[in-house]
Amino acid sequence: MRAGTRKQFKTWKAVAALGVFGGLSACATYYIPAGSGRDAGLMRVTASFSDRGLKRYVANMDPAMLALARRHDPRPHTDYWGRVPGWEVIRLSNIPRLGDRDPDFEAARLINSLRPTIDEELEVAKPFVLTGTPEARAQALQCLTQAVYYEAGFEPGEGQMAVAQTVINRMRHPGYPKSICGVIYEGAARTTGCQFSFACDGSLAREPVPAIWANAQAVAKRALSGFVFKPVGVATHYHADYVSPYWAPTLVKLKQFGQHVFYRWTGPSGTLRAFRGRYSGNETVSADILMAADPRTLEAAPPEVLAAQTAPAAATPVVTGAAAQMLGVSNLVLPDAKLVAVPDANSPTGERVTVQGTVAGRRIPTADEIARINKALESVSGPQPPTAEAPPPPPPPPPRPKPRPPSLLNPLN
Repeated sequence: MRAGTRKQFKTWKAVAALGVFGGLSACATYYIPAGSGRDAGLMRVTASFSDRGLKRYVANMDPAMLALARRHDPRPHTDYWGRVPGWEVIRLSNIPRLGDRDPDFEAARLINSLRPTIDEELEVAKPFVLTGTPEARAQALQCLTQAVYYEAGFEPGEGQMAVAQTVINRMRHPGYPKSICGVIYEGAARTTGCQFSFACDGSLAREPVPAIWANAQAVAKRALSGFVFKPVGVATHYHADYVSPYWAPTLVKLKQFGQHVFYRWTGPSGTLRAFRGRYSGNETVSADILMAADPRTLEAAPPEVLAAQTAPAAATPVVTGAAAQMLGVSNLVLPDAKLVAVPDANSPTGERVTVQGTVAGRRIPTADEIARINKALESVSGPQPPTAEAPPPPPPPPPRPKPRPPSLLNPLN
């Protein structure tokens, strides 16, 4: 009895195993023969690569599997998986803007304030001590003084020291000229603008204020003697807070001093190890320096700027030695500009030399235009203060008394 029961149990066990195997075989949708390849197997399941066939293949996918499959779909599609409309793809040739025009002063300040600064501790630049011939040292001091004066001369001391430190940082970076004047006047002859705006916007034609110039010279001399302004780190770029340049989002924002926001390069180019350049000792501003440009910021330039970079030059710039001497640099290139002597009562010779024409795409106003502007400003200015009236004339002296005839009481009268 027990032997028959054991035999019956084995029979039912075999039947159950066969049923399980048959059920698993029924769950399989299709068997892809070995060696037929992925494409051939998919073709056998879907019957075609049409949309209808692919829909049949993904019909049993859950939402997560379906979203993943769509993301890796090699066909062109416009499903950007919930990205903000208008910002799905960022192309350098068509930079997204916050509006239909460039931001005004207030909007630019708002944009700059919303950009976060770096959280990590800033790397401090190494001290730099100016060397070379006395002529080269004097030239470097003149150029750096110009940068401090015209860029931040009317700002707090921190803003002036930050500008001077940024110039020295650039000189030590492999992407810039290896002289102080070369860094400051890089790209000054380009129609698309220069690295430091005062070098190509006509600011050099203004007579500096002696007291502020002396202060800027002291800041420049201190920076060239080994002083390091640590709070600005290894900054190589800055801009005024009332503008929002296209290259600002491509750099690392550091801090703001005065009206200028300072940045450094991203990645290894923005670390202290990258600043290994050595001072050349040659402060000659060559034509190559004046026509040079910052390649990394130009990569993010708007289309009109990129088109101007590739446009052929109209004529070869001419070296103007007198203008270079006037501006304190050597071998300065001033395309489409000329030197004109104008009367100046404060000059020892009775006249001074100024630049007229076009400098780096910006036309310098003539003396007549400046006079017309000043006259127009006088017409819209407020009422003049009343002038003090002259005091009234003093009253005439009283008439002298008439003489009386002599009398017994006063025989002398």
